[in-house]
Order: sequence, then structure tokens, then C-alpha cells
Amino acid sequence: MTAETLLNALEHCAMVEIDGLHAFEFALDEDDNLHIECMDGRAAKHWEFTPAQVEAATFDQGLQSWLIVGDSGEHRLVCVDAFGGSDDEDETNEDA
Repeated sequence: MTAETLLNALEHCAMVEIDGLHAFEFALDEDDNLHIECMDGRAAKHWEFTPAQVEAATFDQGLQSWLIVGDSGEHRLVCVDAFGGSDDEDETNEDA
């Protein structure tokens, strides 16, 4: 199941991948602009997308990623869920 909008997907993911780079820093500012930051080697990279650009993003079912067009061109975003050690839903009872 995929999120209906990129904004909804971003609200439920722990990390994004943009153009193949993993970015743990992403947020919406007070004007709902999307900011994504990551390190590419020693170089810091930053992308900013307007609310209209986020709303216009389309999901590519085949590649399981979002295509968003910003001022610097097209970018591919993948929303990644977090894996946590505190989720005891799947723990098995070793005494059984």
C-alpha cells in the first residue's frame, strides 16, 4: 500500500533517499517548504521544495519512489520506514 500523497508519505517515514543519497534530515518549515539535507562524502547537500512542488509529486509504482520536480530539476525520493528495537509486537515467547 502506498501513501496517496508525498506529504502523507513524509509524515510516516523516518528517512528519505533523494537521488540515491540517504538523508536523515528532512523537515517542513513554517511555510510548508520541504527541506532535505544530507552529506555526500564531505560535501553537504541541500534541497528545498515548495508546497506546490510537493503536492505535484507523482508516485512511480514500478520504481516504488516519488518523482518531484524542483528548481534544480527532477529528483527521485524514496521514503524509508524506521526499524526499531522497541517494537515488541513480533517477539516470540521462548518458554512456549
